[in-house]
Amino acid sequence: MKLRDIYAREGLTFSIEFFPPKNEEGIEKLLREIEALKRLEPDFCSVTYGAGGSTQETTLGIVKRIKREFGIEIMCHLTIVDQPKSKVLAVLEDLWANDIHNLIALAGDPPGGPAADWQPHLHGFSRSEHLVEAARKMEYDYFSIAVAGFPEVHPRAKNRESDLAYLKQKVDAGADAIITQLFFDNEDYYRYVEDVRALGVKVPIVPGMLPILSAAQCRRFTKLCGSKIPPRLDELLTKVEDDDEAAVQMGIEYTTEQCQALLEFGVPGFHFYALNRSRSIIAIHENLNLGALTAAPAA
Repeated sequence: MKLRDIYAREGLTFSIEFFPPKNEEGIEKLLREIEALKRLEPDFCSVTYGAGGSTQETTLGIVKRIKREFGIEIMCHLTIVDQPKSKVLAVLEDLWANDIHNLIALAGDPPGGPAADWQPHLHGFSRSEHLVEAARKMEYDYFSIAVAGFPEVHPRAKNRESDLAYLKQKVDAGADAIITQLFFDNEDYYRYVEDVRALGVKVPIVPGMLPILSAAQCRRFTKLCGSKIPPRLDELLTKVEDDDEAAVQMGIEYTTEQCQALLEFGVPGFHFYALNRSRSIIAIHENLNLGALTAAPAA
């Protein structure tokens, strides 16, 4: 089922993101976590794509296994940084050949991290907007495409206005949905939605939610992606600085609270960054009673 059709259904949309492990043992562990999450009936799962296409083979392998072995709809990440067009287009051909209809088109992180400057590959795409256009041209209307949104502004953007303007260009190029970067202050999301809608963008803006697994990890991730830690969350993190078990439970409670407020705001769904762990996702799903709010999966 295509993203545009998933988001057009009645009910809340629920999706989960994973990253490709580094070895076979990690892959098998991930598949066990996916088995645990399958009973939640996610509308789709996604798998990230390493910097410069470094995890291409692993990402594509996991994407195919999730769809084949678990029967879960899939969205594949695809990036353009440090890659020739031929490599990127070959991935699109591979997805098409394996009946995978959904992708999220991204620039991707350069080797120096999200904020680092980068120059397009001599024979590559220069903007993720161009990847959206290329995917649209493949087989007519075959792919349904999501793009990334940044409630707190992309680390490489000149300013908020230019970041918003570029988001509109990506949507105008053919994107069907926007999935946001993680955020811990809902006010950033509310303001973002207001600003995006003011530009005339009408596609769903899906909040990306990160359940905290440890204080150190949370601080590292927010620094990398340019997100902020609100004062209240900072106080909570300080209390669990040396206790990962307590941090996980705090993360479940904090994300549940965030999601409850977002539900009241009227979000189209949630995209959870699972970090290859099922425990927090299952707990938050139960806390919110998402099973009663999400649309019934298509037969």
